[in-house]
Amino acid sequence: MSFRREKFIPKGGPDGGDGGRGGSIFAIADQNINTLVDYRFSRMHRAKNGESGRGAQCNGAGADDIHLRMPVGTVITDMETNEALADLAIHGQSAVLARGGKGGLGNVNFKTSTNRAPRKATPGEPGESRVLHMELRVLADVGLLGLPNAGKSTLIRAISSARPKVADYPFTTLHPHLGVVRVDTDRSFVVADIPGLIEGASEGAGLGHQFLRHLARTRLLLHVVDMAPTDPNADPVKDVRAIAQELRKYDENLFAKPRWLVMNKTDMLPVESRHQIIQEFLASLGWNDRSFGISALTGEGCRELTFAIMEHLDSIPKEETPGDDI
Repeated sequence: MSFRREKFIPKGGPDGGDGGRGGSIFAIADQNINTLVDYRFSRMHRAKNGESGRGAQCNGAGADDIHLRMPVGTVITDMETNEALADLAIHGQSAVLARGGKGGLGNVNFKTSTNRAPRKATPGEPGESRVLHMELRVLADVGLLGLPNAGKSTLIRAISSARPKVADYPFTTLHPHLGVVRVDTDRSFVVADIPGLIEGASEGAGLGHQFLRHLARTRLLLHVVDMAPTDPNADPVKDVRAIAQELRKYDENLFAKPRWLVMNKTDMLPVESRHQIIQEFLASLGWNDRSFGISALTGEGCRELTFAIMEHLDSIPKEETPGDDI
């Protein structure tokens, strides 16, 4: 609230300016950032207040906005309301996390013909305050799932340059791996390998349930099954059904995604009866979708599989990603 006071002008009138707006906080997707580790230690981000209005009808300056750079694939939700605020799926995509408050009005806004000396000014509005949960989800076109030691890591090594650990004991893969499969000069797709699932994964058994969310963005799932298990009591048909059931329990949308059956280690089946074993297996399973018999170790059938995947991905549109209007 201010009044003009100048020599020889005894009745200058109100001249109080408006306050500046507070700073807002934005999230920006940056493909050059790979992790959210910076936000593990820097948890509080507060934008500054706008400047106060001054006399001579001078408005206060607005505060600078804060831009938080995050990896592509970050999903941000409000922990109090569970509202999805942003899904940063594209490099450069931005979203408002918290808006700054509006500045207050100076008394110059309240002068009228009957109230020439208003002694009224409004305070600025408070900005938004939120507690956020940030989650990084892998961006891949194809996701691999199956039991531990089904050969998923060996498969991704065979078709891409990714080099996940491979060993003869369960849960060799402890975190997701990405591999780029190049089919031609300008044609490629990304495969995600997650830790193996076991029965009861939807209730928290094993490791794979912690990473199933990384398959949410994929456009195709490859269900890898071991056709030559070392355990004599193992039943591949039962294993496939168990994993499918765990997938359904975890997320119906994930279960509804296109899913192909990849029968691995077929090189270990007798050559003379290999085709018959595969056909009996598919008949027992009642599998109607596409299936492939491969050997990830020798590379047999892998080339045909990658070309079929590329053809399928070219035939379907990519899922729409959220824009900036959050």
